[in-house]
Amino acid sequence: MAILKHAPSATGKRPAGSRTRVETILVVEDDPAISLGLQKNLRYEGFEVLTANRGDLGLEVALEKSPDLILLDIMLPNLSGFEVCKTLKRNEVDIPIIILSAKDQEIDKIMGLDLGADDYISKPFSIRELIARIHAVLRRKKRYEKELETFSFGEVEIDFTARTITCRGRHLELSPREFDLLGFFVRHPNEVIDRRQILNKVWGFDYYGTARTIDNFVTKLRQKLEPDATNPKHFVTARGIGYKFVP
Repeated sequence: MAILKHAPSATGKRPAGSRTRVETILVVEDDPAISLGLQKNLRYEGFEVLTANRGDLGLEVALEKSPDLILLDIMLPNLSGFEVCKTLKRNEVDIPIIILSAKDQEIDKIMGLDLGADDYISKPFSIRELIARIHAVLRRKKRYEKELETFSFGEVEIDFTARTITCRGRHLELSPREFDLLGFFVRHPNEVIDRRQILNKVWGFDYYGTARTIDNFVTKLRQKLEPDATNPKHFVTARGIGYKFVP
């Protein structure tokens, strides 16, 4: 099959000593030969690789490890690739997905893309084409993330790269979870977001927290970032639903 043929790219391995963060790709594929071929070629390109040979295991690894991208076969034991994709997207898990499948029917491509996949490639395919598509999807992701390297609202300045915050010129200490919650709000300005969606996105959909968990953390953000925590103007309560971030 074409994907087992080693085909080095023009860039080859990353230069020794490079400080660029190594991106991780999760390969969810039940064919051992295809999985091994993908692992070898992706590692040659400089990626870290995680693998799973069943749909339910792939979902578990995706939630636990948060890879940069998932290569997802459709025909998988226990849980199909379509179901894995649907579960991740339904729970607001923003990991790019490229579907791999021997199926070449238009309806399958449409279904995969409608479920939230970022791209679809049919087997057999060349490794060069797959690598090109991977880089294209990751570039789109980076463009989105780059726009949020820094963000300011009111008297608050956020550096997402350094994970630091200043307010009225003073450095503030936020816990990792508080920072993640703040980042989620910043990425969804002026949207009314229900508490369950916030839990799923920031804590993970398998976290068994309650609405009170969100309320407590929003209270902490208000105390640290609002000019007047008793009369918030940035972290606004949407009564009976959740919260809205108003920059």
